[in-house]
Parts: sequence; C-alpha cells; structure tokens
Amino acid sequence: MTKLKAALIQQNCTDCREDNLAKTSQMVRQAVTSGAQLVVLQELHTSTYFCQVESPALFDLAEPIPGPSTETLGKLAEELGVVIVASLFERRAAGLYHNTAVVLEKDGSIAGIYRKMHIPDDPGFYEKFYFTPGDLGFNPIKTSVGTLGVLVCWDQWYPEAARLMALAGADLLIYPTAIGWDREDTKEEQQRQFDAWFTVQRGHAVANGLPLLAVNRVGFESSPQQADVGIQFWGGSFVAGPQGEVLVEASRENEEIIQVELDLARSERVRRIWPFLRDRRIDGYGDLSKRFRD
Repeated sequence: MTKLKAALIQQNCTDCREDNLAKTSQMVRQAVTSGAQLVVLQELHTSTYFCQVESPALFDLAEPIPGPSTETLGKLAEELGVVIVASLFERRAAGLYHNTAVVLEKDGSIAGIYRKMHIPDDPGFYEKFYFTPGDLGFNPIKTSVGTLGVLVCWDQWYPEAARLMALAGADLLIYPTAIGWDREDTKEEQQRQFDAWFTVQRGHAVANGLPLLAVNRVGFESSPQQADVGIQFWGGSFVAGPQGEVLVEASRENEEIIQVELDLARSERVRRIWPFLRDRRIDGYGDLSKRFRD
C-alpha cells in the first residue's frame, strides 16, 4: 500500500465514558464513510483529562487491555474494516497503570500496544502520579495499512523517540495528544507554546523523512477541584508530510474530523535527496545515553 487515507478525530470530552465512546464511534463512522482507512483518536479519549489533580479515586477510570473499550472499538474496526489507533488508561495490575495506545486491526484484533515512555509532571499535568513509564520500548506496530510509529503526547517533544521509531521501520509517526493552555497565560505566551508544539513535530517529520499525524483534544476542561480553573485544550490537530509540509490542520476551537491522503512512497523519494539516515555519525552519539554531560 502506497496511498493511505487517514482521519484524525479532534473532540471534546465529558465525564461520561459511554457518551464519549458513542461520539467517537459516530465520528469514526463518518470518517470511514468519507474513505478513511486509518483513524487516529486523541489521548485518553474515554474521559476528561483527569491528570489535572492527584486523586487515588481516579484510578477507577483505568481498565484492562483487552477490556471494555478495546472490545467496543474492536467491534467497530471489524464492522467498518478500518484500523483504529486508540488511547487508554490501562490497568495492568493493582497499583500498576499506564498511559497506553492501542492499535486495532481491521478484523477487530489488537495489532499491538505502546505504553507512553515520557511521563510529565507539571501543574495541571500530574501524570507521574498515575502512569508508570512504558516498558515496551519504541517499537512500531505492523498493520494492514502500514507500520505505525505510535507515540503519545509528551513523547512528541523528544527527537530520540521519533528517530528510534524511524530506525525500527515506521512508515509514519502518530501522536495522540492532550495539550492546552493555562487561561492565565498571556496571548503571546499561548502563541509561543502552540508554535513550539507545532514546530517540533514538523521537525520530527523532516528529520526522519516520514509523514506525521498529531491529534489533540479541544475545548475547556475545568479542574475537579475548582470549576473556573482548568485547561483550554488548543486543538490544532494536523498532518505533516516528510518534508514538514502541513497537509491539513484543524481549528483550535471546534470538534472536527480532518482527513488526508498520504503517499507513503514519497518518504523513499525524500530520503534519497535528504539522506539523513545515511549521514548519521553513530560512532559519535554514545553520550546520548547519558542524562547530562558534566
């Protein structure tokens, strides 16, 4: 397969898992009606972004994999004949939880999972309280529509993660995301943050000669502790080509399905004129495994 029709679903979420999945399913159906062969969902799409606070009770949102959500989405994938990239709060064992992306094949089976490796801990993004860092490494997932280099949100700031996926044979890079602003930030600061997020991911596409799909949630989600405090998720889901060119981009305010046709063969052509993999000085990169060079 060299041509791939992909769709990104940018939505806002509520506290009701059933309502969120129902909306997601409806949007997946709409995307497939328009020809999508691959549908990518945003990070932790079955709930609101609960990591705004640290609360042991919120671990009740987690579920096993396989589990209820993979069963629902697997049936949908099989019915529609589409590959779905989902993002779930995984309960692996009592006291052991992950932020996990799941790829569902066209027959409804689980093609593979990726456990988020980089875990943030910032005001409003207290993920280290909930998520154990991933232990599966940076391994792309083979599917009927290509080999998917699936990463998750905070991973998108790390060039090492994208590079390792590329070196392992990924055909494209995929980032389910939940990122937004503090409303107290100035408009100028908000724009700087968005531009940095947008630019660094385009850079991963360029550096690796691969298409990149980033899907973000949208809308304001208040903190469970204070209704007028929360995160304004900035949407802006987009797809970039292997030279960083923006192929399609969503709004920053609205729920949307954005779709694109990717030419996967183009990566080969781009890598021939920009042979970054050929010219890597792997003999000089040993210090990358260190935390810092003192």
